[in-house]
Amino acid sequence: MSMDGRTCVITGSARGIGRGIAEYLGEEGANVVVNYRTSEGAAHDAIDAIESKGGSAVAAKADVSDRAEVEHIREVCHDAFGQCDVLVNNAGITADKQFTEMSREEWDRVMDINLGGMFNCTQLFYDDIWNADEGRLINISSVVGKQGNFGQANYATAKSGMFGFTRTIALEFAQGGSTANCVAPGFTATDMLESVPDKVLDRIIAGIPLERLAEVEDIAAVVRFLASEDSSYVTGEVIDVNGGMDL
Repeated sequence: MSMDGRTCVITGSARGIGRGIAEYLGEEGANVVVNYRTSEGAAHDAIDAIESKGGSAVAAKADVSDRAEVEHIREVCHDAFGQCDVLVNNAGITADKQFTEMSREEWDRVMDINLGGMFNCTQLFYDDIWNADEGRLINISSVVGKQGNFGQANYATAKSGMFGFTRTIALEFAQGGSTANCVAPGFTATDMLESVPDKVLDRIIAGIPLERLAEVEDIAAVVRFLASEDSSYVTGEVIDVNGGMDL
């Protein structure tokens, strides 16, 4: 699954799942654009990790909900590596609260980042992916988008919205030979779970048939396949990576 010479833009890739994806693709020879919003130091750590294994990477600071800032990501990509071949829409936030107590601002902010960011990035890189030799769009959703989760009405709505978006864009890209797919991770061992009480975490793990949280590498390995030429006949799919939660 060599990615030699392929240029990949991964949003929200300074930490967590996004960083794992960036490092995996970089190890396979891809040119990687590491996007971050506030974690500049972590972004440069990710670049160092990629370059230490022979990959090439640059950083691009941007809030994906701001179209002008996404244009900056595109400029950084084009200046450093040229056309983008693979776009991974990974950037996302949570603002958890029981629905009756959720503010409109908390609702809108989650929508702006998770769905609005995906819209901005996909539209601004659309021509790149269309014109690429086997272009790839990969959207990172969540098991919460399928099952719902108490206190996450905004997040679950945004993540489920990615499914319909992916399937629709897949139909458009098919005319040009490019693909669009969605990955729906289960509960993953990242800093997003650090604030979850141990008792709640134990209940989550008890509900996973494989009896463990996902590791970042579990998700990144699937994305690596979808980004490669080996996935050329896979499009419009939502691929669960959740340890069997919906069996």
